[in-house]
Amino acid sequence: MAKYSVNLSAFLLMFGVGMTVALLPRKIIHLSGTVESAGYLASAFALTFVLAQIPIGKLSDRYGFKLLLICGYLTCACSGLLYYFADSAGLICIGRMLQGIGEVPVWALAPVLLAIQSPGRKGKVMGGYNASLHCGLTAGSLSGIWTGKVWQGNEVFLLFAGMSVLGGLLLLLFVKEPNRNAMTAPDFIKGAPGKAKVLPFLGKAENSVVFAGILLYGAGYGLFITMIPGFLIHFRHSNQAEVGMFFVLFYIAISMSQMVAGPLSDKKGRKSVMILGLAMAGTGLALFAQVSQNWIWVMLTLAALGLGSYCVAALAFLNDSVSHEFKLTFHTPNR
Repeated sequence: MAKYSVNLSAFLLMFGVGMTVALLPRKIIHLSGTVESAGYLASAFALTFVLAQIPIGKLSDRYGFKLLLICGYLTCACSGLLYYFADSAGLICIGRMLQGIGEVPVWALAPVLLAIQSPGRKGKVMGGYNASLHCGLTAGSLSGIWTGKVWQGNEVFLLFAGMSVLGGLLLLLFVKEPNRNAMTAPDFIKGAPGKAKVLPFLGKAENSVVFAGILLYGAGYGLFITMIPGFLIHFRHSNQAEVGMFFVLFYIAISMSQMVAGPLSDKKGRKSVMILGLAMAGTGLALFAQVSQNWIWVMLTLAALGLGSYCVAALAFLNDSVSHEFKLTFHTPNR
């Protein structure tokens, strides 16, 4: 029951996010008057998302997974309220920073919790969870196309806040904190590692390469949710429905790749899946702006499939490579 509640909560939150993703670039461009401002959406989110990773991991060691997950959902709800009332590009960026903090537990802690519960099927459960996230984003983007014809204001941001609260409520009612005293040493994440242990891990060539790939993955994901929609709006004159459909295709491709690449990496190895994923992502991103309108969707779908494949394989690779005290510190963020 707990696994389904975690997945359903993530679906609900990302349903709300999916409804807002097409609106935020358009709103910030409208308020600022420049397409470049769309890039601030990714930068603002990434800044707090990255900086909050280790502190939130340490807090989860002290207070547990459940409390941090619920706080994350409530923080996302606050960001939705801020989007609703925002009347400047600066306030939208502050909301994105707040959302970045709120989504850290959703993307980083919940998959580790599921992996602890299913140690022999890490790739599968992580892929299933990430697929739930992206199915929510897909459904939300589809709904956003319809609500864009019905709601002309910021009502969608209130719905995002409500979905976030509902997800947190599900976690509160149906998810139990793992019994720390009953868990064995291989299952229990102990304390945060010190620098003396972290630096040797980072010094290994293969681990450094994976982290470099993670940086490329993050840059690619940021392009997809901010600059590529800005490109479609400003240079290809796409309307809100077309931008919404772009996000639908993106999230469907991510979801499909997560479902396939997770089990595939369990069977065929993490490295081959990571290499293939980066190659597909690089090809699609390099060519999409150079091709005709119809081929844009093909190239962007190829890139999305590659990003999703790399992400789930990298998640499992890092989880395999570190001792149990490192699981939270080196868990790869999906966004």
